[in-house]
Amino acid sequence: MDGYPLIENHGLIGDLQTAALVTTEGTVDWFCSPRFDSPSVFGALLDKEKGGYCTIQPTHGTHSTKQLYLPGTAVLVTRFMTEAGAGEVVDFMPVTGTRFTHRDRLVRLVRCVRGSMTFQIEIAPRFDYGRRKHELHLTQHGAVFAPEDGTNLTVHLIRDPDDERLADVLKDQDGDLHLPLTLQAGQQRGLVLEMGADGPPAEVRQDAYERLFDETVAFWRSWLAQSRYRGRWREMVERSAITLKLMTYAPTGALVAAPTAALPEELGGVRNWDYRFTWIRDASFSVYALLGLGFTEEARAFTAWLSDRVKEQAGSGGTTGPLNIMYKVDGSSDLEEQTLGHWEGYAGSGPVRIGNGAATQLQLDIYGEALDSIYFAHQHGLQVGYEGWTSMRANLDWLADNWDQAEEGIWETRGGKQNFTYGRVMSWVAFDRALRLAAAKGWPSAAGRWETERDAVYEQVMAKGWNEQRQAFVQQYGSDVLDSSLLRMGTVGFLNAEDPIWGTTLDAMERELVSDSLVYRYNPEASPDGLHGTEGTFSLCTFMYVDALVRAGRTDQARLVFEKMLGYANHLGLYSEEIDLTGRQLGNFPQAFTHLALIDATLTLDQALDAR
Repeated sequence: MDGYPLIENHGLIGDLQTAALVTTEGTVDWFCSPRFDSPSVFGALLDKEKGGYCTIQPTHGTHSTKQLYLPGTAVLVTRFMTEAGAGEVVDFMPVTGTRFTHRDRLVRLVRCVRGSMTFQIEIAPRFDYGRRKHELHLTQHGAVFAPEDGTNLTVHLIRDPDDERLADVLKDQDGDLHLPLTLQAGQQRGLVLEMGADGPPAEVRQDAYERLFDETVAFWRSWLAQSRYRGRWREMVERSAITLKLMTYAPTGALVAAPTAALPEELGGVRNWDYRFTWIRDASFSVYALLGLGFTEEARAFTAWLSDRVKEQAGSGGTTGPLNIMYKVDGSSDLEEQTLGHWEGYAGSGPVRIGNGAATQLQLDIYGEALDSIYFAHQHGLQVGYEGWTSMRANLDWLADNWDQAEEGIWETRGGKQNFTYGRVMSWVAFDRALRLAAAKGWPSAAGRWETERDAVYEQVMAKGWNEQRQAFVQQYGSDVLDSSLLRMGTVGFLNAEDPIWGTTLDAMERELVSDSLVYRYNPEASPDGLHGTEGTFSLCTFMYVDALVRAGRTDQARLVFEKMLGYANHLGLYSEEIDLTGRQLGNFPQAFTHLALIDATLTLDQALDAR
């Protein structure tokens, strides 16, 4: 861990086209531009020596730090305290709007609020994952980092013309920038880091900075005011909502699984994947969560993005069927997986992967998740058109011919195809929701065949997915391995949550997959997934467990699990993908799926507590 911050010791800022991570020590160590899935500009999170960073921190050797969001916003404040003074760095990215732009701005204001404090500012970009060299050009009002055959990074200084010059800009032999800055109480200076600037560095006056700040704060608070949620744990719910908005690509409405790549599921392990893409299965959780809170426009945009993928049938003729399991934020599907061999990975956890080889897998559950979300959106006034329905029919016809086959499954295993129970359950959901939608709209459909296939799937799951000896539904046919994805069987209506066989399944999962309220996906040793190593508990699954407990009438137990899980959030209320046995966060950060599941679990639990 030498030289690497804990994964949870970060905050997230963004402009709705990309995002940046800022450590509790004031370092931007992850930033890609112009999109979430673009090459990195700062990537020290994955290689402390070769990745690049922008840091602002006190030169005083002994200091303490605190980090918080300005309430109701995505404006991040990192505070430094010493005996001689207190200072803070205010970080945010002005929102860019819904049209794609190469112009991303990262604003970093430095101020002293007590006594005096000397800061060391260092800007050391490493363009294109550290593969492109750059030149540094200094000017009166800032600097320009010019990479070989790439977009420039321009540094504008925040100060008024008559302000005292408090820093000397220094250039080192690597073409990096250093600014020692001493401030007294009440003084402030800052930087605007801009990708794709249309001119040279410019002096940003203090009133211009204040306008950017006020506009950004106003945007976030206005957006958050749309939320209708007034129940328990509102602060956590709202922080999750803002986090999800930060991970939304505004030009298309697509939600990335996480803004990071290759953060390990096990320190030193090989489970290091790129999550800067949009998964079809996230659609179901997203639409439920967004509509549940009242964010109709976000749900509408994501539903439209999903409908476009259904219409394109980009996977037709291949091994994945009409839908791919994931796409880039613009809807394209070329996600070729590569390894960055020149980077060591977070805390030496290699390989560092970009792109995602699982994109070509067959995962049958995505059809159920897509249809479930579209049907739920329809119930809440977001109507699908006839053209979209025609494309859905083609998807259902394909599924009717292909649901009874082995697949890679929801967890994207790389150990070969299996007959996963969850894939069959969600195939049942696809037929069920399509039948309901056709009946509600009076649209033409192959209802007779869909009913036949729906019933056949159901009977097969009951016959082959149930393990009599374990008294539980199992991960795959013919096995005795448990899998927490099946916690959704009650949520999607496949089983009555009060059915005794569901109760015994929950009991079996509690004995084997639950560790002090935290839930594992499955046991890799009992069900080899083609990869070496182990992993932590899955935060998504813990929140799914809460939802399942509530639906099974175990409200008190659900509340205790939920309260414990809230204690594993970081200092800002953010979650990565996993939590290890020491309580440390692992995997890509923050993870959308976890925050979506947190919102769903909160809505379910809060409603149950109100009813009781």
